[in-house]
Amino acid sequence: QVRLVESGGGLVQPGGSLRLSCAASGIIFRMYAMGWYRQAPGKQRELVATITDGGSTNYADSVKGRFTISRDNAKNTMTLQMNNLKPEDTAVYYCNAGIVVDTTPYNYWGQGTQVTVSS
Repeated sequence: QVRLVESGGGLVQPGGSLRLSCAASGIIFRMYAMGWYRQAPGKQRELVATITDGGSTNYADSVKGRFTISRDNAKNTMTLQMNNLKPEDTAVYYCNAGIVVDTTPYNYWGQGTQVTVSS
């Protein structure tokens, strides 16, 4: 059974920092591309950052220079360091794991963790 469990969300003031973690089980973690997505109230889920199995990273323009995605294959974990947070970063943040096997894509999602940026 695949499980992705996010942690580290909370309430922070503008300009503050948070570190999100995603713990994975039930998958061969090192083979999966991983990513963080977020969904604000009334909006569609959007990509925040991704990291490939090889460690290449990609960021949404809105978070470049402020957020850093990383992974630890030995611990089956992925993190998102979020600095200089803005009110517009408020959303539920979701962990994603994806892989393509024989042309069939497989995607798994965590339950999400709330991030609220407010004074």
